[in-house]
This record gives sequence, structure tokens and C-alpha cells, in this order.
Amino acid sequence: MTDVHTLRSRFDEPAPMTVGLEEEVMLLDAETLDLAPLGPDVLAALGPGARVKLEMPMAQLEVASAPAATVSEAVADLVEGRRAIAEAAAGLGARAVCLPVHPFADGEGPLNDAPRYAAIEHAHGMAARRQLLSALHVHVCVRGADRALAVYNALRSHLPDLAALAACAPYYEGRDTGLASVRPLLAALLPRQGIPPVLSSWEVYAEELEGTGDPAAWWWEMRPHRLHGTIELRAADVQAAPDDAAAIAAFAHALVAWLAARHDAGETLPLEETWRIDERRWAALRHGPVGSEERLTGIFDEIAPFAVEMGCVDELARARSLMGAGGPGAALRADAQGDARRATERLAERFAEDLRRAPTRA
Repeated sequence: MTDVHTLRSRFDEPAPMTVGLEEEVMLLDAETLDLAPLGPDVLAALGPGARVKLEMPMAQLEVASAPAATVSEAVADLVEGRRAIAEAAAGLGARAVCLPVHPFADGEGPLNDAPRYAAIEHAHGMAARRQLLSALHVHVCVRGADRALAVYNALRSHLPDLAALAACAPYYEGRDTGLASVRPLLAALLPRQGIPPVLSSWEVYAEELEGTGDPAAWWWEMRPHRLHGTIELRAADVQAAPDDAAAIAAFAHALVAWLAARHDAGETLPLEETWRIDERRWAALRHGPVGSEERLTGIFDEIAPFAVEMGCVDELARARSLMGAGGPGAALRADAQGDARRATERLAERFAEDLRRAPTRA
């Protein structure tokens, strides 16, 4: 049972506004670059101590950072996790790469047989087997409980902004979908996806979690994390390049800090109707940041001072440059020129090259 007092206490414990990141890494056959269902084998090869765990698809693993003071520290953890997975995968004839959606593989694939995943597959069938999707989740620690709930409710309006900046999944099952990112449409095959509901109180949230039957199945694009005491933003596509992951995370970190400061100053943060947010969400997955530049520029200007406070000025500048270039998906589409296999090759090459260039921790 979800206890409202435990929920509140997670967010009332004093803590700084740290940032934590999670991302899913896909495993590909080294020769064909098709999905390779080797997650359990790669995890076994990693051994204890790695910040890596199984995810629902067998061809996927999740990397998580420790809570960090800055985005750059959190991304350094992700890079180490990527490197560990890539090295273990190589020993099994596989490659690792961060893909929001595989550009040419069959859209339905095998799932791990852990009890929770088996229950999801039993409940949702084909819809579960089509969740071959990878996202970048950004956890920001917001305390206390009432402040966190106010920030959560206001952040709903900005989920399309985050999704637009990160959109980079135009290819699916071998063709160009015409979308900046097809991933959100595929995620919506399962329930509790997309823009989350307004939460008027922690009592309401506790009731909603209890009503799912599985509190971890609160799969909206944002949620107050019941265990970590963070606001978890789940709207962004995973990024092939660590620098782009840092840019997206910096936007989220500074955005949360801006809203929290407005709340602290006594402002009643705005609540927007879900259908209006959904309109912008559709534009984000269709066009990425193209067409939203004026809105995004205004947000960048507002949150820039908080990037100084959060220590992510350079990363936020990169996020602004992503907007100016039409987002990471625009560069991929221009390079691949309609060829989904070429897109996969380019992303795998970039993933490997970034790991070669990244410094290794002592």
C-alpha cells in the first residue's frame, strides 16, 4: 500500500537540488546491426558494481548515474556505464548504442522474463513487446513536499519543450516516419503515457498509485518519484552523444530551478489544461524544435541565470545550439538521407567514437 506520509517524507527530507540521469542502451549484432537480445548475458559479463540493470526488452540495458551536483558529473557516470556495456558486449559479438527507436529492426521483440516484465507482457501482449524504446530520464531533487508538487504541476506545460529539443527518432521499421520522434507514439501503446495529470495533493497521488496495482507502472512522461524524492522527467529521447545528453539534462535542471525559485518568491505557478499541452506535444514529436523557436528562446532566456547556479552554463548553451540546428533528429535525417540502415550505422559509429574520446576515470 502506498502511504501518503511516506510519500511526503521523501520530499520533506532536506537535500540540495541534485540531478540524476538514467538512459537505456540498446545492444546490436556487431555485423548486421540488428537488435541482439543479449541483455542478461552482457549484464552477467559486467559483474557486480556496475550501475547497470536489466530493462524490459532483452536487447536493452539501463545505465543510471549517482545523484550529482552538476549535469557534467552525472553524464560522466553515464559515459562509464556506456563504456562498461560496450566492452562487455564486444566480447559477445555485439555493439552498444543509444537509440530512442531502432531505425530498421522489427518493431516487436522478446522481453526479459523477470516476474514484473512477464506480468506486463501478460497484461498488454503485443503492446508490451513493442516497447523497444530508449529514453533519457532526468531526476531533479526538489524539496519540500508542497513545493515539489507545485513545481511538478507547472512542469507539465514544459514537457513538450523538453521533447522537442531531444527529438531524434525519425526512422522506424526501415522507413522515415516523417516525425521528429516516433518514440512517444509507440510508448502510448501502453496505458498511463504522455502528459501526466495534475496532482492536487499527496493524498491524491497516493490514491492514484494504489489504483494502478503496480506503483512503478505510473508511466507518464513525468512523475514525482516515490522512492527517490525527485521529480523524474521522462519525455526526452535518449541521445547518441553524451554532449547532447548533457545539453538536454541541463535544460531540465535549469528549468526546474527556475520554477522552484518562482514558487519560493510567492508566485502561484500556472496550471495549463492538458489538451493544450497535448497540442504542443504533438508538434514536438512531429517537428522537433522547428516552429517552436520563439517559445523556446523565451524559456532559454528565463532559465539562463539558473544554469549559472546549477553549474551547467556550457551545457545549456549547447542545448540552445541544438534548437538552432533543428534538433539532433534533423542532423541525423540530413546525414542518413532516408536510409534507415545508414542512420543506424552513423549512430553506432558516433557512440563508439565518443567513447574513444571520453576520458577514463582513474
